[in-house]
Amino acid sequence: MEQPKNVTPGLVRRTALYARVSTGQQEKGLDAQIRALKQFCEQQKITNFELFADENQSGTKASRPALDRMMAAVERGEIENVIVFAFSRFARSVSHMLKGLEAMRKAKTNFVSLSEKLDLNTSLGNVVFIIISAIAQLERDLIAERVRNGLAAARARGKRIGRERKRNSMLIEELLNAGISYREIARIAKCSHGSVHAQKVEMKKRKADEERKKIEEIEKIKAEEMLLEQHKKFLSEGKNLPRVSTEPSFPSEEQPQALQFPQPLT
Repeated sequence: MEQPKNVTPGLVRRTALYARVSTGQQEKGLDAQIRALKQFCEQQKITNFELFADENQSGTKASRPALDRMMAAVERGEIENVIVFAFSRFARSVSHMLKGLEAMRKAKTNFVSLSEKLDLNTSLGNVVFIIISAIAQLERDLIAERVRNGLAAARARGKRIGRERKRNSMLIEELLNAGISYREIARIAKCSHGSVHAQKVEMKKRKADEERKKIEEIEKIKAEEMLLEQHKKFLSEGKNLPRVSTEPSFPSEEQPQALQFPQPLT
C-alpha cells in the first residue's frame, strides 16, 4: 500500500489489532477476540502488529483509551492495517464509523473486519464505504430535521428556546445611555463585560429597527398626503373622478335577451 506523505522516511508501518468489550466481566469475550485477531495475522503471515484493547468501554463512546492511541498512530502514518473482530467492536454509530474510516483513508490505512469478511482495499469494501457514507449523511439529516421540528413545536407551545437571560437589560441600557464604562456597568449590574456588550448590540439593533419603521411610516403618510392633494386638485378643476361600473351593460336592451336555440329539423 502507498505510504502517506507525513510518514517518516524509513519507518516500517505496522498492523493494529483492535478489540473491545463493554464490561469488565467479559474477559472471555476479549480473549476470544484477541485470539481470532492473532490467528488471522498468523494465517496472513503478519508478524509486525500491535494490540489495542479496550475493556469496560461502551461502543457508543467515541473516545476510548486504546482506540484514541490507535487512531493517533493512524493519523501519524504509523499504521498500515487496522484489523477488528467486527464493526461493532470499532464503532456503534454510523457517523463514528465513517469518521474513523475517513481518517484511515486519508492516512492510506486499510481496514479489515473479520466477522463481516470485509477488506476496504477490495471493490466490495469500497462499495460498503460509499454505502456507509450515504447512511451517515442520512442519519445527520434526520437528526437535524428532528431538532428543527422539536424547536418549532416548543416555540408553538410558547416555550423559550435557549438559555434564560439573567442580566438586567433595562438597567444596563440606562447605564449605557448615561455613558458609563463597561467595567462600571458590569460591577453595578453584576454581570460580565460580554453581557454588557451583547446588550449594547441588542439595543443598537432595536433602535435601528425603530428608526427604520418611523421612516417608513413617515414616507407612507407623505404618499397619502400627496395622493389627497392630487385628488383635491382634480376636484377643484371641475372634473369628476372616473367611475367604474360594476353593473353588467347590454348594448340595446336593459335586460339580456334569452338565448335562442335553433329549431330541430323535421
